[in-house]
Amino acid sequence: MNSSALLKPLADGKLCNSSGPVHLSAALPDVLCLEDFEVKARRHLPRPIFGYVAGAAEDNRSRDDNRAVFDDYGFTTRVLVDVSQRSQEVELFGTRYATPFGIAPMGINALSAYRGDLVLARAAQRAGIASIMSGTSLIPLEAVAQAAPGTWFQAYLPGDPARIEALVDRVAQAGYKTLVLTVDIPVSANRENNVRTGFSTPLRPSLRLAWDGVAHPRWLVGTLLRTLVRHGMPHFENSFATRGAPILSSRVLRDFSARDHLSWAHLAQIRRQWKGHLVIKGILSVPDARAARDQGADGIILSNHGGRQLDGAVSPLRVLAPVVDAVGGLPVMIDSGFRRGSDVLKALALGARMVFVGRPFNYAAAVAAEAGVAHAITLLRDEVDRNMAMLGVTCCADLSRDRLISKR
Repeated sequence: MNSSALLKPLADGKLCNSSGPVHLSAALPDVLCLEDFEVKARRHLPRPIFGYVAGAAEDNRSRDDNRAVFDDYGFTTRVLVDVSQRSQEVELFGTRYATPFGIAPMGINALSAYRGDLVLARAAQRAGIASIMSGTSLIPLEAVAQAAPGTWFQAYLPGDPARIEALVDRVAQAGYKTLVLTVDIPVSANRENNVRTGFSTPLRPSLRLAWDGVAHPRWLVGTLLRTLVRHGMPHFENSFATRGAPILSSRVLRDFSARDHLSWAHLAQIRRQWKGHLVIKGILSVPDARAARDQGADGIILSNHGGRQLDGAVSPLRVLAPVVDAVGGLPVMIDSGFRRGSDVLKALALGARMVFVGRPFNYAAAVAAEAGVAHAITLLRDEVDRNMAMLGVTCCADLSRDRLISKR
């Protein structure tokens, strides 16, 4: 990826990249920020699917704090600075990205949008941004690697050395260069929101589920039926080295078990085997950040899983500065709750090297496929650009903690 892949506005309102213009959907003129995609996705998606994406654990305290934390910081600005040559490009693991944000890994994207994982990965590659494919995806990781080289792969691994070795080998053979190991799911979370909206793992056919589909005909025909006709019943394709269970199978829960065995010893095994960049995702403390560094991780992602795991877990932004101080030059990335360009810049000022955004890109893909994701990327990229100008900075490296004041 390089800066030549950056999407550029044209006078006719289209977007241009190295492969030609990307036509924005007619459904998008009133989408002015990432939050607007959620409103449209709520109408487009059946209640169980939207509930799965939007929901978090228990009382949603962590999810809500992920948004509230940004209000704890205010910017200080510098004026009369020539910002006419500003650039938001960043370099990470030897690759130059067009912006300091990327697409976070999200499971079962292909139930929100037709071939959702491919949609997200292709849009990210066209825009020159980072993108992480989820291990709980319904499209084979090889297909995504072929369609969008440079995509990162995120794995949920059991504490089973043989299964770890086999999956890591499969990821390497597919051509991935960056492996993201998510470590904050030793057990499944208490996602009462899923139950209330009718979502379950595995999906259980019911009259309510059928009605939710019929009541959303565009999704039913454009996503579900199109998938079934062209590709058959979706399976969890990437949990192990071999194909996993179909989404309706009771074997799904068994495939997701044994993660409570995963330990630092398994991370050492992965580090010995994996020759590419290794990133540990789901860290929320200084001791674990140091341990990941000492085990040979090339980077970490601070995350509380978007509030979807331990309800009451601290927002990653609250531990960002101390973690950055503790791990020296190890790249520290972050996700959970980012919606605005100002959010991204606050994280960069606190020391983050990259910010990953999840749910809004899922909604964008659901609403308008690749054009929707391109539009979402452009909205966030333009917010970053405007805010950099108003802050008086010309590059991301200019951002530092003295640009923020704590309001507490």
